[in-house]
Amino acid sequence: MINKKVNNVQDALQGIQNGMTIMLGGFGLCGIPENSIAELVKKETTNLTCISNNAGVDDFGLGLLLQKRQIKKMISSYVGENAEFERQMLSGELDVELTPQGTLAEKCRAAQSGIPAFFTPAGFGTEVAEGKEVREFNGKMHIMELAYKADFAIVKAWKGDEAGNLIFKGTARNFNASMAGAAKITIAEVEQLLPAGSLDPNEIHIPGILVNRIFQGEKYEKRIEQRTVRKIF
Repeated sequence: MINKKVNNVQDALQGIQNGMTIMLGGFGLCGIPENSIAELVKKETTNLTCISNNAGVDDFGLGLLLQKRQIKKMISSYVGENAEFERQMLSGELDVELTPQGTLAEKCRAAQSGIPAFFTPAGFGTEVAEGKEVREFNGKMHIMELAYKADFAIVKAWKGDEAGNLIFKGTARNFNASMAGAAKITIAEVEQLLPAGSLDPNEIHIPGILVNRIFQGEKYEKRIEQRTVRKIF
């Protein structure tokens, strides 16, 4: 029986070194690999290139790595609520590659599927297209985008089994699903880790073949970026 379980987050992140490129799942603070990010902070891994939709908030998620100056480059589509991200970007301290959100998702999915490049109309005629090959398809101009090349992908799931099969809950599926298997090594942290064969095959979102290591996380805060409530009159 295939067993990809590792004992803890420390074992899961073995091999991550300074200067590597890492994909991190999540959207805002939804579905982010909280345990893995916290461990990267503790390990003081530096000069990282991080591929993620955004960079969390100032004191949570990838914002913790930004506070410690552990990220040298962010590849993302949204600055969001992270004032430190914005400050480092505008001051030139942080190299930022802003990418249309759909393009970012497709560059992950292409890497997951082994597709080296694809054409998209998004970004044509803007700074996004500078230096990229342009072709016309069906009367519309497209630019060529290369699939990402990452050393590690770290994703977060609701349930997983020891063979690496994953089930995401609700919108936490977001970028996690397209990043699994999109790097040389994929690490999955899960809220519930079950024996292989425990999951209903019809409910599995990501098959274990796309996951190299899996561990059960703990103490998830699951913060909300902004909470808006209606006044009761």
